[in-house]
Amino acid sequence: MPEIATKGLKHTAHRPTATASAAKFVLSAVLSLGAASTFAHQLSGRVVAVADGDTITVLDADKRQHKVRLAGIDAPEKRQPFGTKSREFLAALVFRQEVDVDFKKTDRYGRIVGKVLVANVDAGLRQIEAGMAWHYRAYAREQSVADREAYAAAEASAKAAGRGLWSDKSPQPPWEFRHAKALVRFDG
Repeated sequence: MPEIATKGLKHTAHRPTATASAAKFVLSAVLSLGAASTFAHQLSGRVVAVADGDTITVLDADKRQHKVRLAGIDAPEKRQPFGTKSREFLAALVFRQEVDVDFKKTDRYGRIVGKVLVANVDAGLRQIEAGMAWHYRAYAREQSVADREAYAAAEASAKAAGRGLWSDKSPQPPWEFRHAKALVRFDG
């Protein structure tokens, strides 16, 4: 094989072999399959509490409670306009219902962050469609491409139709509300 001298170092040039190319192809295929499956775990159970428009408690078959944050959305805080309506809308959809939660992480508060399905209906997507939550774009990269596109389209549709929180002239996203509240605490 030819040798290449670079600043006193010798490097051997390698031509990819058929075996190396095949290995790269197989590795690429395996990684793509892993990327297609956004979630690694599943939790099934009955919703026993709805804390707000994006957080529920699920009781599993072993009678253990799990706090679950709906992935991909951010609902108004309780003290924000539409905070109570958002919670009530989610409760009407999931409270006392059997749900499946597909997830791969927990947040800093120990909550499972996952996609919640009730009778195969995506609860987070329904919240956005009804104008009861924002698509949480800061975490969109954690969603599948299909979910990311569906959530963004649902938000645009709700906004254009003036549904829910979009009936306000300029609704304040919850992440801005929390940031402003933290600043007040810090200054006060």
